[in-house]
Amino acid sequence: MKTILFQGDSITDADRCREDDNYMGAGYAVMTAGMVGIHYAGQYHCLNRGISGNRSCDLYARIKADIINLKPDILTVLIGVNDTWHQLKRQDGVSVERYETLLDLLICDVKAALPNIRIVLLEPFVMLGPGTEGFYEAFARDVAERQTVCRQLAEKHALILVPLQDMLERFEAEHPGTKVLIDGVHPNYIGHKLMADALFKALQPIL
Repeated sequence: MKTILFQGDSITDADRCREDDNYMGAGYAVMTAGMVGIHYAGQYHCLNRGISGNRSCDLYARIKADIINLKPDILTVLIGVNDTWHQLKRQDGVSVERYETLLDLLICDVKAALPNIRIVLLEPFVMLGPGTEGFYEAFARDVAERQTVCRQLAEKHALILVPLQDMLERFEAEHPGTKVLIDGVHPNYIGHKLMADALFKALQPIL
């Protein structure tokens, strides 16, 4: 049986259980795992190792224990929004340049340790909401730069990229009054389902 590992911050974490891998939280990771389990029954074991509050530097710091040692066949990574958010709120973020360096190092180190792994990058995103309204323009500009980094690294390393910003904005535009993010950063059940559908579709060619 092959392993799919979901990595990231609170959006991936989604209140997962640390003691039992069967309880993968209430977000896109468990929704995607459910679709994989139905359509590819008995072929994949899914793990969620997202940790709330993580920045790119935090994820890289646990690369050995929470990625390489788990020997996944497929790794999905969603990281970056806290690099911006922590900087704007308490000057404890990660610059775009450092974000690119760390994400590039993570990809290179994982591929060196696990040559046959397939890596999927999910694009970080942000929208106007209670958690972002005080500095939304700066937040949006910075996250947009990180989206560019993800696109460039996906091209550089021949990775699958899952764009999310436009998809989430488009859904709200097409459904007036509907929100997909609770606070401008964290998805609600609609946002998580949209993310899961996009990720599952992107995974199809490699499952």
